[in-house]
Amino acid sequence: MDTTTQTSFDTVMAFMGAMGKGDMKTMSDLMADDMVWHNEGDKSMPWIGPWNGKAKIFEFLPIFGANFKTTAWDNTDAFASGDTVAVFGKMNGVTTKSGKEIGAFTFALRAKVRDGKVVLWHWFEDSYAVSKAFHG
Repeated sequence: MDTTTQTSFDTVMAFMGAMGKGDMKTMSDLMADDMVWHNEGDKSMPWIGPWNGKAKIFEFLPIFGANFKTTAWDNTDAFASGDTVAVFGKMNGVTTKSGKEIGAFTFALRAKVRDGKVVLWHWFEDSYAVSKAFHG
């Protein structure tokens, strides 16, 4: 990998690792001030974005954490090219509103990095399954 690609890959994987550990300090250090966190889906779920800017993302993260508990996570593939990183995997979780398990589903992430900071976190998941579990 060239230097830009390697830096982008390492930054995104470090951010994902910090998120999994709940390490908000490292997450903050790896986020650009103008970062965008974009996840699509049922707007009645309180964590659906987009969330624009580090401050708004840190307002959203506790809302997400209070409503969704990840019970399984497995990155199966990850690729990088220049400033763009793609991660694919499988996960499962429980929505606390209904207490229902979502069931195993796949996810995809497209992230972008600028100057060693994450500027885009675009999340794709089975939003129908998540919404169905959320609403019970």
